[in-house]
Amino acid sequence: MKPLLPLRHAQTDLFICDLFDSFKDDLASMEHPVFSLSTKPDKRVRKYEHNGNTLEIKPGSDGLATIHDKDILLYLASQFMAELNRRQKEAEESGKNNIEAPPQRLRFTAYDYFILTNRDTSKRSYERLENGLDRLTGTRIKTNIKTNGIEKTDNFGILDAFGIIREDQSNPNSRMIGVEVKLSDWFYNSLLGYEVLSISRDYFRLRKPLERRIYELCRKHCGKSDKWEIGLELLRKKTGYSSQLKHFKSAIKDIIEKDHLPDYSLAFDELNSKKIIVRPRSETKAIPQQSGLVLKTQTYENAAKILRGCGLDKYAVYQEWAEWIRDKEPPASPDGAYIGFCKMKIASL
Repeated sequence: MKPLLPLRHAQTDLFICDLFDSFKDDLASMEHPVFSLSTKPDKRVRKYEHNGNTLEIKPGSDGLATIHDKDILLYLASQFMAELNRRQKEAEESGKNNIEAPPQRLRFTAYDYFILTNRDTSKRSYERLENGLDRLTGTRIKTNIKTNGIEKTDNFGILDAFGIIREDQSNPNSRMIGVEVKLSDWFYNSLLGYEVLSISRDYFRLRKPLERRIYELCRKHCGKSDKWEIGLELLRKKTGYSSQLKHFKSAIKDIIEKDHLPDYSLAFDELNSKKIIVRPRSETKAIPQQSGLVLKTQTYENAAKILRGCGLDKYAVYQEWAEWIRDKEPPASPDGAYIGFCKMKIASL
């Protein structure tokens, strides 16, 4: 099985990308393990406490909301922030000091959601969307975590409510064409306070729940810094991973070996095997943007397979290749030229 899901929709089909510039993730759920990592119905009551922040999560009849259900929130947050930014820009251009906040109720089209979150558009996807909405409204959270500077202990659903618009409203089995949701006050306040970060679209190509959770934490804590260090036990706590530490360490080792997280690479500390070092890939990806040698994601994946046996990093080799061809004629096929360089590198060892 390939580590990344396929890119299901060609870029030329993404005319609906105009809905927003980038995906947004709210800081509170990036920092704290709100969502279940289980791929099966999770009926546990989960409790989390760290640095004075408390979190109790109770499942509804359909189980806890999962990290894959969170894609719905990412889509809603992105749609909301695009509208908030548009209103802010209009207010600035007209000289107004205040803007009217977007409503707490949002509507979206199921098909647009599938395309932008890299899902197929089968009947099963529509069923999964409805099931995810059920879990998001059924899961109850009790927490004192601040959003938009407001701290109060609240008990709420991740989403307050949702409604489905169907082709034939008299037939509950007819195709879903639209969804209306009401954001919880907690989530709504975090968006009004601009407590969000942009995330990579390749996040939606990550197969495993733990990979998605690790990426969120890397994005939140490492950002564009040189590195982020965290102990293995604390990282396990922050992810919400429920199995023993030895199983968690094995799962992290697998992520390190496959090395396919967007934007970040992980490694065990050479002097302390219970510490993880996270570094951004931004420096090694800067060269293709400057030189015009932008490579496909699949090319990096192919390079990783070629180089993995010799312990070479695909981005470090890319940097070496980019330096090597800097004063030469630009290759007709940068992707093919880079792969050829990787093979030449292996042959020279």
